[in-house]
Amino acid sequence: MFNRLKSAFSSLVKAIGDAVTQRELTEDDVNKLLGEFEERLIEYDVALDTAEALISELKAKLIGVKVPRFSDNDYVKALVRDTLMNLLSSIPDVDFDEFIKGVKKRPIVLLFLGPNGYGKTTTIAKLTNMLLKRGMSVVWAAADTYRAGAVEQLEGHAAKLGVRVIKHPYGSDPASVAYDAIEHAKARGISVVMIDTAGRMHTDRNLMEELRKVHRVSSPDASIFIVDALMGNDAVDVARTYSKYIPIDFVVVTKVDAYVKGGVILTLLYELKKPIIFLGTGQGYDDLIKFNKLDFINKLLE
Repeated sequence: MFNRLKSAFSSLVKAIGDAVTQRELTEDDVNKLLGEFEERLIEYDVALDTAEALISELKAKLIGVKVPRFSDNDYVKALVRDTLMNLLSSIPDVDFDEFIKGVKKRPIVLLFLGPNGYGKTTTIAKLTNMLLKRGMSVVWAAADTYRAGAVEQLEGHAAKLGVRVIKHPYGSDPASVAYDAIEHAKARGISVVMIDTAGRMHTDRNLMEELRKVHRVSSPDASIFIVDALMGNDAVDVARTYSKYIPIDFVVVTKVDAYVKGGVILTLLYELKKPIIFLGTGQGYDDLIKFNKLDFINKLLE
């Protein structure tokens, strides 16, 4: 994963190491090194604002730098790692298991957001599979009441996992579906309610107001936005629009197994300032890996 972004950082570390073996870096040296690096960042889906912020941080650290003798590139890697950590310091790492354990009320309510095709339904199934293995009970709310086939898609996954779907006829009020699912869970002692929502174009103001109502009625413990990595920075723009209407608590990035560029991960962290909790790496219910900011940074510098 992220092979192209990793190659950009690898090339930068080598270039810095080669340059400072002769002398300390001047401002002209740094501008040349970072100009080439910035071009590669943008090519690999790092948004311009994110790239410029990273370049600015690196420039401040690199001008006049001297690398200790016989240090190979370890010193340079540590410098770049510290710069990335500083850039992303305001974003907490969230362990989903610990978050779930920390919610004392029942049912726990999770609201899932994102356009159609981003992998929202599959992510709901994956997280349900994870919670079922931990001995928790789950019910789903089919709150996408307009898209043909949306309920049937949920029911297909639900049948495989053995969970119930609360649904209303197509065209019904999505907020009422969410409400009924929560009441169903309360009455039967079910641990978690997962609410699937409509995902039409983010420019559809009626949809956004509808989602805002679902959020208000359900009072979720977390709103989880699903990002399709293959959409690149377009997905970040969509997430920004959603966040104007509904607070986003966590992010899950899907289709990462097919995404070699890597830059959208860095952009999401910097632009949204929200924790990424999982990366989707396939269609299987176990194809979900926990995301950790430091692990991600270390992988970029391997």
